[in-house]
Amino acid sequence: MKSLSIFCGSSSGTNGLYKHAAEQSGKLLADNNITLIYGGGSFGLMGIAANAAMQNGGKVVGIIPTILVEKEAAKRDITELIVVDSMQERKQKLMELSDGFLILPGGFGTMDELFEMMAFVNLGVHKKPCGILNTNGFYDHLIAFIDHATEQGFVRRRVRDFIVHDNEPESLLRTMISFQA
Repeated sequence: MKSLSIFCGSSSGTNGLYKHAAEQSGKLLADNNITLIYGGGSFGLMGIAANAAMQNGGKVVGIIPTILVEKEAAKRDITELIVVDSMQERKQKLMELSDGFLILPGGFGTMDELFEMMAFVNLGVHKKPCGILNTNGFYDHLIAFIDHATEQGFVRRRVRDFIVHDNEPESLLRTMISFQA
């Protein structure tokens, strides 16, 4: 595994544990020589993870659509910043450049990215793992929903297996690195 896209909030949330998880994740990727690929913003958990990776000697690639360059204050002190025309182009580029997807706490944008990547697994577009970092139980209900949808026959078991989750960044990364499609 050479690169991971991080999908997470452009805000930091209300619990300091989320910031800590973003810092740990960025540092962990740098320590393991895994390029952090993300949405290119300076704010929130995205900015925290990117800063941590850069401060620990890692490589960081940001991909941001023109419409968000000013709104999310495009982060320019990273290895590479790629400006694209649309959100769809951003997600396409994130998918192309990544060997997997790491999901930290976030809102609608994070869910959109996670579910689009999983829809592409379902369609056979890619066979890359989606790792959910379930900091402080943030994703307990989402994981329960995914399991329920699987039990009810709306998600195929072989597709569900592409979602791995853990409460700790290190053990989640180990699982993602050893993932076999």
